[in-house]
Amino acid sequence: MKLLTFHTEEGFRVGIKTERGVLDIARVAGKYSENVLIPESIEQIVEGAEGVLDSLTRLLALAGDAEDDELWLAEDGLRLGPCVPQPGKIICVGLNYRKHAIESKLPIPESPVLFNKFGNSIAAHGEAIQLPKGASQVDYEAELAIVIGKKAKHVSKESALEYVFGYCNANDLSARDLQNRTSQWLLGKSCDGFCPVGPYLVTSDEVGNPNDLRIRSFVNGEVRQDSNTGDMIFACDEIVSYISSYMTLEPGDIILTGTPEGVILGYPKQQQIWLQAGDEATIEIEKLGSLTNRFQNEA
Repeated sequence: MKLLTFHTEEGFRVGIKTERGVLDIARVAGKYSENVLIPESIEQIVEGAEGVLDSLTRLLALAGDAEDDELWLAEDGLRLGPCVPQPGKIICVGLNYRKHAIESKLPIPESPVLFNKFGNSIAAHGEAIQLPKGASQVDYEAELAIVIGKKAKHVSKESALEYVFGYCNANDLSARDLQNRTSQWLLGKSCDGFCPVGPYLVTSDEVGNPNDLRIRSFVNGEVRQDSNTGDMIFACDEIVSYISSYMTLEPGDIILTGTPEGVILGYPKQQQIWLQAGDEATIEIEKLGSLTNRFQNEA
């Protein structure tokens, strides 16, 4: 199932992407609320896990039998929101693709390299991202994001993916000059809008094996990264298990799993042309759709 959020005058609404269009959950609530539990937010869906997904599946079936076209919206007419608007924790894994570690001229990590972003960095598909005034070396990073669906503490590698609700595209935008100013990466990673996610939150059953997905990035239509999540040093199950050994993961937490080779930082210095106002970056991962953002100078 592909879930998304979109803007209305009353705030975010949740929709389900289908071949017929986007099913507006709020619109069908009045018709079917007596028979089906209707969640009002992505957070409620993620926390409700299998029970809520069963209800949404029933809802899709009921709406599919109806002839009311007003229940279905044209996706290109919607202003989308982040597919996970209010994550709890945003945990990121650095240097998690072999070839990216090599292009960064850094040793292959023996343990996952963890850092974090904050809620201010969350942005949506189609949202304009402001380039910070104090930074001149902004880079893209195509990443597979894991969205946790159940409370996880000390989970085994073998059971780790059972705690995952779904996956989405993410762009781990990085201001390299700020990131490398000190030994701590936080400032260069957590500028406003530096974690676009979406357009869809795709449930784990629809994705299948997260460790075998083609992952690409484009800048102004030019391919910059083209790899597979199989190049990860630490696979998704290892990452979830490792993090849960030290901190409790909660429903709605997001884990960014690292980026493949092809970032601007990995280019020879004379070829490093950083993201500029007017540039457009797209992250595309197999089964997850395409996440696109345009950049503009900070006002």
